[in-house]
Order: sequence, then structure tokens, then C-alpha cells
Amino acid sequence: MAKTTAPLKITPLGGLDGIGKNMTALELGGDMILVDAGLMFPDDAQPGIDLVLPDYTYVLENEEKLRAIVITHGHEDHTGALPYLLMDLGTRVPVYGSRMTLGLVEGKLEEFNLEDAKLCEVASGQRIRAGAFDVEFFSMTHSIPGTLGAFVRTRQGTVLFTGDYKLDQTPVDGVLPSYAALNRFGEEGVDLLLSDSTNATEPGFTPSERSVSPALRHIIKNAEGRVFVACFASHIHRLQQVCDAAVSVGRKVVVTGRSMITNTKIARDLGYLSISQDDIVDAYEAEDIPDDKVVVLCTGSQGEPLSALARMAAGGHKTLTITPKDTVIISATPVPGNEKSVQSIVNSLSKIGCAVYDRSQTLIHVSGHGSQEELKLMIAMCKPRYFCPVHGEAVHLRAHAELAKELGISEERIFVLTNGETLLMRDHVVEVGEPVECGVVYVDGLSVGDADPLVLRDRQKLSHDGIITCVATVASGDHKVREVDITGRGVSFMDDELLLEEANDVVREAINRASNQKGRNADATRNAVRKQLSNFLWSQTRTRPMIIPVVMEV
Repeated sequence: MAKTTAPLKITPLGGLDGIGKNMTALELGGDMILVDAGLMFPDDAQPGIDLVLPDYTYVLENEEKLRAIVITHGHEDHTGALPYLLMDLGTRVPVYGSRMTLGLVEGKLEEFNLEDAKLCEVASGQRIRAGAFDVEFFSMTHSIPGTLGAFVRTRQGTVLFTGDYKLDQTPVDGVLPSYAALNRFGEEGVDLLLSDSTNATEPGFTPSERSVSPALRHIIKNAEGRVFVACFASHIHRLQQVCDAAVSVGRKVVVTGRSMITNTKIARDLGYLSISQDDIVDAYEAEDIPDDKVVVLCTGSQGEPLSALARMAAGGHKTLTITPKDTVIISATPVPGNEKSVQSIVNSLSKIGCAVYDRSQTLIHVSGHGSQEELKLMIAMCKPRYFCPVHGEAVHLRAHAELAKELGISEERIFVLTNGETLLMRDHVVEVGEPVECGVVYVDGLSVGDADPLVLRDRQKLSHDGIITCVATVASGDHKVREVDITGRGVSFMDDELLLEEANDVVREAINRASNQKGRNADATRNAVRKQLSNFLWSQTRTRPMIIPVVMEV
């Protein structure tokens, strides 16, 4: 290979501040590739926001260099930003992924009218050339089929991306991690390892996916009525085990929930989900089948308010109803921040009187991410010269860094980064480079871009304390207040006549005081009303509703 003075630049643009929006750029001279393009779902501090994307401005600024986008697997936190990115880039850049991954990606792109995107299927053991990058793919086990890691060879050194993984010895589909490839890479020389940190705080090994099968089958076999199983729609291995358990005890499978219907169809079409057409029935047909012969696969394991499980728990599903003799299995772990939503659905189900099972009662869920001993094994197989933990919150990255130290990697060769920080590799030596500008992009309805912090603050304020509208009419001649009308939404004191009378007086006084000041203007008057009324309401109610003052001269 020809020598070059340009370093290999590795820039995580997302994935280092939580579980989501994974995206890493690799740049060498005039070439760049991108590994993953994921999203994150908003939290309570982002009311009204639909999705959170990594800020990929740096990619757009260097789009003429971009040679390929590599997607490790089909989960939203690795694929969800791809349609938005391709809308900005155009569809000339090839997207590489496994058959299952591209099957899910294709459906997303069709929703955005991006059917002409260049989707390139790859498999374990395959190598591609993308500019200055030689990328070799290898299989990994995770909670979705078709998960791949990537070993990237360049003139300046090598980088290994594990992707999301656990070292499952008995995977449902029989596809083991590529131990031979990992050890071969280790012998060849892994200069930098970027490894999944999700379960870096969990001791031991993560149980095999197959370990949930006995409990699922036992519950389904012995349930009196229908069995409703809520899990991630992308967890094809879990869906397969539910289907197998249902068929083995003579039950038909009903699929409900938009993403569940879509993903099961894709998985069956591609051969990743095996169940006879005779064993799947439409939700409308389920009414004609005895309750003890039905299993319902549905969305809602994260407490999503519009999911199938949430609507059934509230009695609002158009075809299916949960009764006291039914059984509900929540086969998932709540994503941090979703615990209250999940508990709310469990409470609704408990009021119905049906039996509810979750991971706290029996082994009906295991993680798709490796625990500490698996993370150690990965480092031991790859023998990296430098290490960078990725895919996690700060606590996970730090814990993973400590594991690397235990395995003999010196502290100065371990890099715990934040999004936008860069690593530079020259002749197999890695050091910290200059950071690039990085943040987040909000999807708010049809708007995609930076959300105004004031907008989010106002939404939080509205959700907490409501809104007050104060309309005052002022005489144009003597500037005396004629009338004040105070109305509110989402406030608890609108029926307190005495309080409203006092608030009316506060507004009158604020306007009169502002009118007597030199340089009086409409903005100053409105600000005075807002400030005085806000202070009064705080003193009387200990709430600060949003106040919209309207002052009109008549």
C-alpha cells in the first residue's frame, strides 16, 4: 500500500451519551465511511419531540468524501437516522448491511420515498473496499438476526467495531459469533477496539436467548384464556420462541401492532422467522377461536401510550379485548425512563384482573448485550493495542474502561470519549485529536433541526403549571385600564374568585405604573404585567404558569 501522511480520524458523532443515536465517522485523506446511523427516543425533558438524531453536520460538510455507510444491525438506535441522512446526502452513497438489516431499512426508506437508495447486502466473512477502507464483516449474536461486526483495515492501522453483541453459545438461529475471525483479527493486530458497553456494569455472563423458552412455554401451555405477549417488534429471536411455544401446545398466533405486523412479515419473507401460515390468524378471525387456543404477539413492552398493549389495557383496541381470565407476558426490560409508563400499563392490567408476568417473576427475558465476562473475553480475543468503549452512558463507558485495565491495557491507551471528540491513528499509534462540532437534531413533527431551547422550556412549563392569558383594554386617551379578563388552562385556581379579583388588581396596578413611566411602550407594559402577575401567582399558589399578556388600546 502507498504511504500517506494523513492520519486515520475516528469520530463518534453519537452513542456516547446514552443508549441510542449511534454513528461513527472514519476519515482518511479524501475518503470517509460511516458506521451506523441511529436515533434515540426523547425523554421527559423533551416534550413534543418525536425523535432525537445525532448531529451529522460534519458528515454533510464532507459528503464528497463519503464512500459507504455500514449498518451493523437493524435496531432503531443504529438505523433510525438513515432516512434523514440520505434525504440530505442523496441516495448515491451505498449502504451495506446484512439481509435482515437491509430488509428493515428498506421498509423505512420507502416511507421517505427513498426507494432508489443503493442497498448492498453483505454476509459474515465478506470484504468490501470503500476508498481507503477495507472492511471485513463477521457475525455476532444479539437480539436480532443478521448482526455483524466490522474489522476495518487502513494504511494507518486497523479498527474493530464489535457492534451490539453478547457471546451466546446457543443462539436461536444457530449462528454463533465468529470466534475464529475475532481470534484471527487479534493475531493480525487490532490497533483500536470499539466495543459495546451497555452491560459493562453487570457481572458474569448474560444468559442465552434460549433460556427464556421453558418459561414462555410453561406459561402459554397452562394459561386458562388467551396469552398476550408484549416484546420488541425487532426481537425476532424472541418472536420465534413465542411462536414455537404457541404451536407446540396447539395455539394459533395473532400479530397486532403496526411495527409488529411489519417486522414479522419482513422476517418471514426473508426466512428469519419460521411459522406456518396455518398457525397465524388475523385479529378478526381470533374471535372464532377458543380463548385457550390463542397467543397474541403485540407491541407495548415499553409502555408506549399508543401501542397495541396500551390500547387493549384501556379497552380501546378495535379488535382485541383483555379479560380477567387472560394472561399477559411483558417479555422485555424497560428502557431507562420508561419504567413509569410500563408500570402504568401493569396497573391497568391488574385492574382488569388478568395474570401479568414480567422478568421479576420468571425468566421470560434476557438482555441482548454481553455482561462483564463476555466483554473481557472480547478484549482477550482481540488483544487490542488501544481501547475505546462505546454504546453506553458515562457509567457504562467508565466501567468498561476499568475492565480493560484489568486485562492489562494501560490507562494511557484507553480513551473514554464524548460525542464529537476524535482519535487520530498514525502508523498504528492512536492519540486524541481536535474535536468536531457535535450535538443533537430534533424531529418535531415535520420539522427536522435544532429545537429552540425556549420552545422546549415553554412546553415543560405548560406541562407543569399550565397557561394564563391576560387581556387588558386601556383607554387611548388617559391610558386608564378599562377592563381585565384573565383566563387559564391547566391551572387549578380558576374557580377561586377572590384570587382572580386580586390578580385583576395586580394587572391594573402594573399597567398604571408602566403608563406613568417615561418612555412607555407596549413591550414594557406587557413585560410589567407578566412579571407582576407571575410573582403574585407564585406567592399565592406556588405555581408559575406561562403568562401571555395582551394589552389593547381602545
